[in-house]
Amino acid sequence: MKNALGQPQSLLLLGGSSEIGLATARRLVQGRTRRVHLAGRPSPALTAAAAELTEMGAEVSVHDFDAAALDTHETVLGKVFAEGDIDAVLLAFGVLGDQLKDEQDPMAAATVGQVNYLGAVTSALVSAQALRRQGHGSLIVLSSVAGERARRANFIYGSTKAGLDAFAQGLGDSLQGTGVHVMVVRPGFVRGRMTEGRPEAPMATTPEAVAEAILVGLQRGSETVWAPAALRVVMSGVRHLPRPVYRRLAV
Repeated sequence: MKNALGQPQSLLLLGGSSEIGLATARRLVQGRTRRVHLAGRPSPALTAAAAELTEMGAEVSVHDFDAAALDTHETVLGKVFAEGDIDAVLLAFGVLGDQLKDEQDPMAAATVGQVNYLGAVTSALVSAQALRRQGHGSLIVLSSVAGERARRANFIYGSTKAGLDAFAQGLGDSLQGTGVHVMVVRPGFVRGRMTEGRPEAPMATTPEAVAEAILVGLQRGSETVWAPAALRVVMSGVRHLPRPVYRRLAV
């Protein structure tokens, strides 16, 4: 199972009912992926996801995983990796929060940070250590364009993604030469449960389109993937806008 780039035969999905994660799992199972571990909090959505992937022909295991329960990650993920080598780990969990409410409730804001950043750090480190012991594998980290520059409308969420993005890049550098590949994925506005009812941003995309970008990135051995790809150019310009100008535009 050492062909992790492009054609993984086994997948661990952290955030087992994530729409982007499941869209990616479906595409992989249509290819060579035969073993799928779904890790998430028990829910009807997680059960349905397992049933769907099983129907598609995958051997599926479901694991009770809570991104916010940091002290459990080493034990829970250790048991998953003890079942056999894993070619690809997709870190796809996260919460958007409610910006205006969370500004008035520091503990609610802290929960966003604990799930999106701290939970990602601990689970990514555990996964990276296991992949390194294997000597092969890909760690795919779902970041966001929201982390590129803080916006008034979502700076709490955006700050967690900025931290995660920087962490994942550094983790990838630290794993050079070990056989482990880290790929950071930066989607734009994705239509789905998380963004339902919110104003749609320009260049909005879908979970399926992000999944396709992930597969192409794996095949190329990319370190960074933008979804859609044109966001790379757009965000390069946004990053360099003078702050007074950006403040008026980024509401």
